[in-house]
Amino acid sequence: MTEPRYHPFDGDGEPPPPPPLRVLVADDNPVIRAGLTAVLSSSDDLTVVAEADDGRAAYEAALRHRPDVILLDVRMPGVDGMAALPHLVRLAPVMMLTYSHETEIVQEAVRLGAGGYLVHGEFTTQQLAQAVRDVGGGRPHFTPTATNALLAHIRDNATAHAKPELRFLSAQISSQNLSQLQSSVGGSAQSRFQLSGREAEIMDLIASGMNNQQIAAVCFISEKTVKNHINRIFAKLHTTTRAQATAKWLGVA
Repeated sequence: MTEPRYHPFDGDGEPPPPPPLRVLVADDNPVIRAGLTAVLSSSDDLTVVAEADDGRAAYEAALRHRPDVILLDVRMPGVDGMAALPHLVRLAPVMMLTYSHETEIVQEAVRLGAGGYLVHGEFTTQQLAQAVRDVGGGRPHFTPTATNALLAHIRDNATAHAKPELRFLSAQISSQNLSQLQSSVGGSAQSRFQLSGREAEIMDLIASGMNNQQIAAVCFISEKTVKNHINRIFAKLHTTTRAQATAKWLGVA
């Protein structure tokens, strides 16, 4: 008789659950820190491993505990969150969690490497937990005020920061005509090139001059996912550059 084999997993044959995400909470208000710790610790897949009351303490705690995600306030005495941010992002993904909603601060936080930006009062406890999971998994997460700040920045700078060949296309096509072309041609182009709904959305953003990081922020997906979509789009459009794809998409090639 063959001896029964012992499975490396538990008794019912299922693999053990992954370890909980380790979170560091940095906020100078002890009441907020306690509240965040209680909320996050109530989820089986999240655990708060350390708290800090300013940026320096957050950096020291991150070095000591090596968290998977750091929640960081913007304004704190001593070393504030914005000063600590570029140092903390080298150690773990950082999500800003703050009352500060000024457009310039949101934009600067993203520029310095923040993977998400949550404004107090714009999320539920369940949404907070999910945001931590998202940022820990490399997926950007922003509440509405932060999203609007990023969109305003993108709209103001998309053309200015576009590559020269895209700026040339923009000069050929007025913004009014671009809008008309996207609305009239976009639907038929999607069908003609057999793009999925998400691919068509990303192609519209490419045509507006956005780079991969901007597209990822707007679509709430990772840059790697954006690149995968773009590779599929280029294959379907039989193009190799953003300028070629834009010209085909808008029907000017």
